[in-house]
Amino acid sequence: MNLPNKLTLLRVFLVPVFLVFLLIPSIPHRFLLALVVFALASITDALDGHIARSQNLITNFGKFLDPLADKVLVMAALVGFVELGFAGSVPVIIILAREFMVSGLRLVTAGEGVVVAAGIWGKLKTAFTMVAIIAILVMAEFAIGWAYREIVSAVLIWVSAVLTVISGGVYLKGYASYIDPTK
Repeated sequence: MNLPNKLTLLRVFLVPVFLVFLLIPSIPHRFLLALVVFALASITDALDGHIARSQNLITNFGKFLDPLADKVLVMAALVGFVELGFAGSVPVIIILAREFMVSGLRLVTAGEGVVVAAGIWGKLKTAFTMVAIIAILVMAEFAIGWAYREIVSAVLIWVSAVLTVISGGVYLKGYASYIDPTK
């Protein structure tokens, strides 16, 4: 197994560690620890792709697991935030629905030999959502803007949801012919 795939697997294994820190109240500085684990997992995401492309180490395993690991990490954070009251369920459901839609679209187009590449809107959505998650964890750990945390968290998550809808719409428009109900 090559290094990029090992980094992707590490990201998968970090998800339950992240959730333990995020959701167990008896752990001192749990939000800081969750933040560190989330940041480490996010760094592995950037590293594995860079290494795979620059050293021509792209594998089918990596193509399958890398986007899945990314989605599981982000969705774990967002669902955990709903449980903690840091995010509303509606924007998180919107984000989840888009992820399922794009994954389904990728499956359909793969059967036709077409790869749905990440576009600028998808990358922007991912980057903003990761920054939002980090910001919410920082606010939770350090009680920054405690009186405004709910408002700031809601705005960050809703901006992520709006970017998610835009990027999902761009994917649907670009690949609509593959899901044409008349075919």
